Amino acid sequence: MLDGGEDPLFVARRLVRFANEDVGIADPHAVQQALTAWDVYERLGSPEGELAIAQAVVHLATAPKSIAVYRGFNAAHRAARRTGSLMPPAHILNAPTRLMKELGYGKDYQYDPDTADGFSGADYFPSGMDRETYYRPTRNGYEAQITDRMRHWAALRARRIE
Repeated sequence: MLDGGEDPLFVARRLVRFANEDVGIADPHAVQQALTAWDVYERLGSPEGELAIAQAVVHLATAPKSIAVYRGFNAAHRAARRTGSLMPPAHILNAPTRLMKELGYGKDYQYDPDTADGFSGADYFPSGMDRETYYRPTRNGYEAQITDRMRHWAALRARRIE
């Protein structure tokens, strides 16, 4: 593309989009690599900056791929349009006044870092809305660790519900 006369900054922009859309969190360093290539090119120009673009291309081409975040993001948007603007659950709302405390704002709030497992399992969905899962990680790259972590949290949540 560069030898064909394409603007290197256009290529850099496309690499950033590719890193977010097609690689995603399967390789959380991909977007950093793409942004760094863009930054290096802007600082050095051609021909030196083209090497940074080439490095980003290789990194992205060989990175694990996942569009799970992209799909989850779209699913969350659809849910927001479907459910409108439902009120958040009272337990996560700040209660700076006595009236708000009397209405149950902040009642029984559990701060995740203060729990034994670092996970409260609290439900943050609005009243009248079932818990939904929007992000469904793959087993590709770093998402395999996220998958395991989410399974662990589901098990902790199930034990707390019992």
